[in-house]
Amino acid sequence: MIKIKVKEKNNLFEEINITGHANYDVYGKDIVCASVSSIVITTINAILLIDKDAITYDDKDKVLIKVLKNSDVVNKLLLNMITLLHELENDYKGKIKFL
Repeated sequence: MIKIKVKEKNNLFEEINITGHANYDVYGKDIVCASVSSIVITTINAILLIDKDAITYDDKDKVLIKVLKNSDVVNKLLLNMITLLHELENDYKGKIKFL
């Protein structure tokens, strides 16, 4: 199961931690994992394009996004990412869970 932890303060995102595997299909053919990866990497790339110092991220064993400089645009992009991940959670119950 993919597990997502979101840390917020004063309605601003501080940290997002994504771990696990959906196990919807075999590794490399899992559309749930591919969807999560696409949503997250697209969001990271968009934020870094706007302000390369706004976030840091680690994608070795998990994806950990830390917000260093919050702005309206960064927060909206992260909110969009979280909304899309919630939609996947609803569509693929038991494969993605927000903690």
